[in-house]
Amino acid sequence: MIDLHCHILPGIDDGPRTMADSLALAAAAAVGATHTIVATPHVSWEWPGNRAATIAAAVHALNEELRREGIPVEVVAGAEVALSRAAALDASELEALRLGGGPWLLVECPLTSPAPGTELGLTALRNQGHRILLAHPERCPLFQREPQRLAALVDAGMLTSVTASAFTGSFGRTVQRFAFELLRQGLVHDVASDAHDAVRRDPGLQAVLESAGLGPYAEHLADTTPQAILRGGAVPAGVVASRAGLRSRLFG
Repeated sequence: MIDLHCHILPGIDDGPRTMADSLALAAAAAVGATHTIVATPHVSWEWPGNRAATIAAAVHALNEELRREGIPVEVVAGAEVALSRAAALDASELEALRLGGGPWLLVECPLTSPAPGTELGLTALRNQGHRILLAHPERCPLFQREPQRLAALVDAGMLTSVTASAFTGSFGRTVQRFAFELLRQGLVHDVASDAHDAVRRDPGLQAVLESAGLGPYAEHLADTTPQAILRGGAVPAGVVASRAGLRSRLFG
């Protein structure tokens, strides 16, 4: 499994506080069949010190410790970029914040409502040459209220990354139902942990997807597609899951 969205770097945002905490997160991810993690610390006004160079140095230090401890996980650099922060960063910095050095930029979907200018900001980033991967759209009030707006962004070439534990109800029933509805509509391309530690949000993708009844889609959502995103190649279409293939109680 490849985890494209994980707050694994120590002491850099609201993820692990220490290197030991980061190693525990990586070890838990490895148990859950994850072999590659993209470190995606917040790049926002709340964490103004997070820059591409800072992230790269932290990734290097963590990989050294992972090798020393024999934990079979590789960490690559990325970021979860807030739209408001992206507008203030220059082109070279934004490019350096892309996932694994490829063409895709992970952009945080707003968790507050209203969220004016969301589509304009995303379109501006796309027009600057970034390919856009939308982080946790299932938790975005704007898209919950008007899912056609998310569908329009996908039609324009953007992809979605849904948090795995959304499918198991970790964020409540509303988010769970919406995540499954997005899956049924073919609007889920990647599933990631968005883990911040080894406890609160399981960093092991395989087990979480299986517990949600999504085992048949795990390889597509957490291996094939993220691999294509990191390599900058052609990305498979989103899974289109039928009602029969999902737990029907979520659509009652």
